[in-house]
Amino acid sequence: MEENKATRKLRVCVATCNRADYSKLAPIMFGIKANPDEFELEVVVLGSHLIDDYGNTFRMIEQDDFDIGSKLHTIVRGEDEAAMVESVGLALVKLPDVLHRLRPDVLVVHGDRFDALALATAAALMNIRILHLEGGEVSGTIDDSIRHAISKLAHYHACCTRTAEQHLIAMCEDHTRILLAGCPSYDKLLAAHHRDDYMDIIRNWLGDNVKEHDYIVALQHPVTTDIKNSIKIYELMLDALISFNKKTLVLFPNIDAGSKEMVRVMRKKGVEQHPNFRAVKHVPFEQFIQLVCHAGAMIGNSSCGVREAGAFGTPVINLGSRQTGRETGENVLHVRDADTQNKIYHALELQFGKRYPCSKIYGDGNAVPRILKFLQTIDLDEPLQKTFCFPPVKEWDISQDIDHILETQSALAVDLGGTNLRVAIVSMRGKIVKKYTQANPKTYETRMELILKMCTEAVIDAVHLNCRILGVGIGGGIIQHNELIHGSTFCAAELGHIMVSLDGPECMCGSRGCIEAYASGMALQKEAKRLHDEELLEVEGMLDLKKAESVSAIHLINAARLGNHKAEAVLRTAGMALGVGIINILHMVNPSLVILSGVLAAHYQAPVQQVIGQRALTSAQSIQVLTSDLEEPALLGAASMVLDYTTRRIY
Repeated sequence: MEENKATRKLRVCVATCNRADYSKLAPIMFGIKANPDEFELEVVVLGSHLIDDYGNTFRMIEQDDFDIGSKLHTIVRGEDEAAMVESVGLALVKLPDVLHRLRPDVLVVHGDRFDALALATAAALMNIRILHLEGGEVSGTIDDSIRHAISKLAHYHACCTRTAEQHLIAMCEDHTRILLAGCPSYDKLLAAHHRDDYMDIIRNWLGDNVKEHDYIVALQHPVTTDIKNSIKIYELMLDALISFNKKTLVLFPNIDAGSKEMVRVMRKKGVEQHPNFRAVKHVPFEQFIQLVCHAGAMIGNSSCGVREAGAFGTPVINLGSRQTGRETGENVLHVRDADTQNKIYHALELQFGKRYPCSKIYGDGNAVPRILKFLQTIDLDEPLQKTFCFPPVKEWDISQDIDHILETQSALAVDLGGTNLRVAIVSMRGKIVKKYTQANPKTYETRMELILKMCTEAVIDAVHLNCRILGVGIGGGIIQHNELIHGSTFCAAELGHIMVSLDGPECMCGSRGCIEAYASGMALQKEAKRLHDEELLEVEGMLDLKKAESVSAIHLINAARLGNHKAEAVLRTAGMALGVGIINILHMVNPSLVILSGVLAAHYQAPVQQVIGQRALTSAQSIQVLTSDLEEPALLGAASMVLDYTTRRIY
């Protein structure tokens, strides 16, 4: 029995409802199919895939060589609100037989369509585990309500962005069942959009005379919560496109309520016969990628405009409220109140023909491997009952929660200072429970021995303090988009060892000219001792210094304040070295702010700001230099790395 359990394949059912969700699901389906030893794939097709007016797009699934296990005609025609409700009801009537026959371990559902809501409802009631793709996003219409409803029914989540992940956590979803994967369609589009035959594809859809970046892709869907206004916007968009006089590929709207009226508007204006327009029901995704990538602009309210188009830097004009809440790159120009033809025309003038930096907000091209690995971790022996992670009770009610009584999730933070070694137990809320400080030994071996001894002492104390240590973090690093850049061996951002001189003072790392060799507390202490030995440190107003061993960086700073020119020169050189090093960082990662921390921060703030103003590129000269007002910024930063990485799930 143990052997059968270990070799059992995971039966995964992927259900696709329309051309848009198939572009996201197909890469996952190919990945599952490519791993027959791990997975067994079942495909269910329903919704607009099976309607002639929408291109009978189930054929492209067959052309991709997938065996369709079930085709369910679930759409009640009418394209109004009542028809959408009836379609959900019809799907709920037909799905139980199919799911009972297939008996999948996991049902993969995408997005925010009413068809997907029927799928999630049926699976949840039939005790089938659900993996929901693209949960946690915000778009601004009824789609939000449907998407979030599916998220509440789903057992597992594969989301596309860090913000979406945080939204799901805020919705009380279990963070251990949330995967930050990226959008699966990016796996395909990032790998395939540089095709040599893209001009052949463009000419096939728009004619022989069209040029790259000299045509428009238009895709506008109805907004079901404001159908009348969305039809008006569609009419104004077509009028603006006719006046703009560029070759335009117009895709038919989806099957939502209001789509029939939008098609009537399109035909009333003669778009299908207009020489500048090509109106189509469907374009295969691989070819659609090429058309969007090389377009002069994309216009409408499709999620493709605010998601996939950003990966190419294609300029986008987003009309109305349908995608208002989406995360977007700088390529998107919103026309939220698209109430005049002139406003839309002006947006076309502003955007057409531009190119923007490529954005990877929604993915890096590696979503499918992450999702497949995530599927492999699903334990079918775990209880099926879904649990929610509600916020903790109020402080004065904590005694009612046994988990809070027994333990506090914490991290060990280590600060390898030049003068002192410090270790702290830091709680999840950023509170320093206990701190340990020892003088930094002179040799590497004794230093490592002391760090281990201090950490061991802290771990023993943590038991008595009811703190559960999740890991150990060492300070120092670069934060980008709220994320620590850790590098291939978790040793990125050795900022103290940026070289600012080829023949500078020797550093403890064995090199010369490092920032640390000039500006660290130990470096300043070394200079203070040198001046003291040469009887050049003391000035009038300073306390007598009898022993060289008692001289510190503080004495050097005090001497400089009292007018000691030698001490002033040392601090000036240190500030210059630190400033030059920070300029190198500014030119590499272009942050919005520089924050200095530690006991020397206040002394370096002004000289660093001055060096940046004198030597940095124009783009970085206005960067503001501040000092941290946190009690222990290095220890808190080190702890945050552990607490962040151990309380969320990412591959």
